[in-house]
Amino acid sequence: MIWFYRIVFLPVFAVCLPYFLRRMARRGGYAHAFHHRLGLIEPLGDAGKPKKRIWIQAVSVGELLSIQPLLHRLVSENSVHVVLTTTTSTAFELARRRWQRKGVTVGIFPLDFWPCSACAWKRIAPDLAILTESELWPEHLYQASIRKVPVIVINGRMSDRTFGRLRRLPPIARYLLNPVTRILCSSSRDEKRYRALGLKAGRYETTGNIKFDAPLEVPLSSAKVGQLKELLGFIPEGPDEEIPLVLAGASTWPGEEETLIRTVEAVRSRGIPCRLLLVPRHSERRESIQAHLQRLGISYHMRSRDATAAQPVIIYVADTTGELKMLIQAADLVFIGKSMPPYEEGQTPIEAAGLGKPVMFGPGMSNFQEIGQTLLDCGAAAQIADEDSLSETTIRLLQDPSERNRMSKAAKKWHASNRGATEKTLQYIRTILR
Repeated sequence: MIWFYRIVFLPVFAVCLPYFLRRMARRGGYAHAFHHRLGLIEPLGDAGKPKKRIWIQAVSVGELLSIQPLLHRLVSENSVHVVLTTTTSTAFELARRRWQRKGVTVGIFPLDFWPCSACAWKRIAPDLAILTESELWPEHLYQASIRKVPVIVINGRMSDRTFGRLRRLPPIARYLLNPVTRILCSSSRDEKRYRALGLKAGRYETTGNIKFDAPLEVPLSSAKVGQLKELLGFIPEGPDEEIPLVLAGASTWPGEEETLIRTVEAVRSRGIPCRLLLVPRHSERRESIQAHLQRLGISYHMRSRDATAAQPVIIYVADTTGELKMLIQAADLVFIGKSMPPYEEGQTPIEAAGLGKPVMFGPGMSNFQEIGQTLLDCGAAAQIADEDSLSETTIRLLQDPSERNRMSKAAKKWHASNRGATEKTLQYIRTILR
């Protein structure tokens, strides 16, 4: 089947190329280290390697951030040489800033095309390959199998969409899963799905989500939160207004910003002092967001211009990368993005809940279904059905500080009870590298 994949790769890639070129032009940064995408990663060699070499692939910023606890442990133990690759240019720059100076080799994942993948494998020559969450690249896995290099998937998860497709195509499912040595599932729900697809016992286990072990920002005191709100321009508009309450949109997608803006307007129309902190999932969308705010004529500030708002604003747009955990400490209530129609996948609520923030999300949380459900079960989150219920729930919670405090305590307790996946993952890595 690998030959069929190789034959159809080029025509399919040619058809998809215009889409990829538009996205590359819109997001920028793809020209840097482009040779890596062709497999021309700087050769590391394999003669007399002093340490075992692990190749870890994390597609985007989200996956990169999710495995930070594991990366910290691997680097601090100084027992292996880590090669970290990403797919997006944003993740590549973040990986370079955070990990390259710590001895990690950082690169861009090659095209999953025979010559490119084979070239990268020859240059990296890993002893173990690790994929994150739901990545299963046919050529990448084939190159591992012919070299007899074990492959594990960490934080393994399977979305509703992927599970539905693979369940209808058992041969494809077997072909993708067979080269994988072990899948370390992030939840029991994901483990059941891999089992349903025919993965044999002993090749999967639930170790939990490593992201729970990521260090959180040191919680700010009430005084520090007040100072942060001032920096964001969230100060009383007049002498009679109380200190504003802040609704944050975490990792929002197109359309959700507009929904949240209307929600804040509805809240303010009820006489509730409220401001909106927007943290879009892709910072490069800043121009379209700014154009919409200009059309509305509402006061706003873009963080990429200056971290500090020079005057009071209703909306602060954090069009930067990697600052979500710090900024949402100014929030009294957090909405989780990519969860309102037409989106169905959801973004992770782990950081917000870990910081003790009451969270809300829409009906679409398929990528974090079990996480979302357990948050609902323990009373740390509220699920909303549509824009009207978002406004109603926001108004209700902002008017009820005791309920927000109860949700905050439940969220912290929930987060603490789910830690420990990093150590379990490390134990398996040590075992397989012996």
